Amino acid sequence: MKILILAEHDNQDINPLTLNSVTAAKELDGEITMLVSGHNCKVAASQASEISGISKVLVCDSPAYDKAMAENTAKLLSQLAKDYDYIIATSTTSSKNIMPRLAAHIDVQAISDISGIVDHDTFMRPIYAGNVIAKVKSIDAKKVITVRSTAFDAAPNAGGSAEVEEMSVSQELGLSSFVSEEVVKSDRPELTAAGIVISGGRGMGSGENFSLLDGIADKLGAAIGASRAAVDAGFVPNDMQVGQTGKIVAPELYIAVGISGAIQHLAGMKESKIIVAINKDGEAPIFSVADYGLEADLFEALPQFLSELNKLNTIQK
Repeated sequence: MKILILAEHDNQDINPLTLNSVTAAKELDGEITMLVSGHNCKVAASQASEISGISKVLVCDSPAYDKAMAENTAKLLSQLAKDYDYIIATSTTSSKNIMPRLAAHIDVQAISDISGIVDHDTFMRPIYAGNVIAKVKSIDAKKVITVRSTAFDAAPNAGGSAEVEEMSVSQELGLSSFVSEEVVKSDRPELTAAGIVISGGRGMGSGENFSLLDGIADKLGAAIGASRAAVDAGFVPNDMQVGQTGKIVAPELYIAVGISGAIQHLAGMKESKIIVAINKDGEAPIFSVADYGLEADLFEALPQFLSELNKLNTIQK
């Protein structure tokens, strides 16, 4: 069997979430090729060649594939699909735009957000906000799959020595064009890749009160997230949203502050290794999934939490 993985990258660095798809692909026990399509993306291709488990890297370097425009990338994948049994990508905003188009091009059913592999044709995927795990069997000769990154460990990003093959394919369909992007710059870890996440909910009361999380996040080296309720209220930007319609996270430690625990939010964080909840409502659903819970007013608890972290920092020094 031959497997093609679509690498997500910024032309310089491979997105760490791509490594989780490599681990999933290894379970299929086939020859794995990685596609790096972009513009001036040779640095990213070099990184891809070092990923453990990759046998070949295909590089398609053209302005047509800059910013991973979905129409052009899907068409490229459809042209390559004839040589592969599986085409896989990590389930991200970008791949969710590309992979269904690919499936339509080659007339197969896409299998999205898989969390487990039973055999070569059968996969596990969450439905109903993660409350049910469905077992899905595909009869298509070619499988188009997106992988839930939190369900698989990251493959080692070193130790590989894959062959790098440059392709001359370039097809600008002219169906869409890149206009601009607004990227929030932060010294903190990216939300989906962070080992520790602290998130605020509607209970934070306002966007200004999210500053209460800053000091704690800085001390812990954590990313800051938010519930949909906090985003919908305009407290914080939507790229901070954790949940079924936001980002799926599975850090070593997840701290939920002022979050009630709606099903939509739980679907995005309940795979975290340790969950800590701080909420003044002792009946809040978040406590049902929390490993540790503190029934307290967050405006009192957070300053105390930061004070204790400062004491620990002083002792360590």
